Amino acid sequence: MPQIESQKKRVKTNNKAHKLIVSQKSALKTSIKKVLAAVEANDKEAAVAAYNDCCSKLDKSVAKGIHHKNYASRQKSRLQLAINKMA
Repeated sequence: MPQIESQKKRVKTNNKAHKLIVSQKSALKTSIKKVLAAVEANDKEAAVAAYNDCCSKLDKSVAKGIHHKNYASRQKSRLQLAINKMA
């Protein structure tokens, strides 16, 4: 445990930021799984709707610095490919 007051505060703020990032990553993974589940169920409308939501979350995670832009691009491409194969 830190002894210096400012370092105690940094520990608290780092933990708070960590919790936010973890929850955002978890929500993103859930939205990716929703797209893949809709693709597996052959429900194109649901897959496209989930894909649009997922793209929005991917773009936000890149803007916030949580993920790299290539990660988002790769995921979008992979999901779009899965949707296109379904048709």
